[in-house]
Amino acid sequence: MYGMKSHDCHVFIQTLIPLAFHDLLPKGICDALTEISHFFRDLCSSKLNVDHIERLEMNIVEILCKLEMIFPPSFFNSMEHLPIHLPFEEKVGGPVQYRWMYPFERLDILQLQCNSYIKVFSLFFFIENI
Repeated sequence: MYGMKSHDCHVFIQTLIPLAFHDLLPKGICDALTEISHFFRDLCSSKLNVDHIERLEMNIVEILCKLEMIFPPSFFNSMEHLPIHLPFEEKVGGPVQYRWMYPFERLDILQLQCNSYIKVFSLFFFIENI
């Protein structure tokens, strides 16, 4: 998969992984991938409940342990350790939607589209001056 933006990866992790690998992988591996998918889905929900966030803090440790038993040690680097800190960050900072970078990624795409429209417009109307 090439050229995916962070929102595309977000949708892939939350919805497509449990569906895509459900029938292809053994039950233990599929369960671990589904649990990490549900963790990110619950973490990105629009409603916050402190009890639920504390449960996420406890569950992510077990989920990462299951993933460490499945994947080789070379798969894990510092990025696989970061989900442990995300529930605390949600407790402190509030819902994730207000801190996402998706709008700024879209801004780059819109800027490229606007630049191409301006170029076509200027070539069509101001060809003599160029």
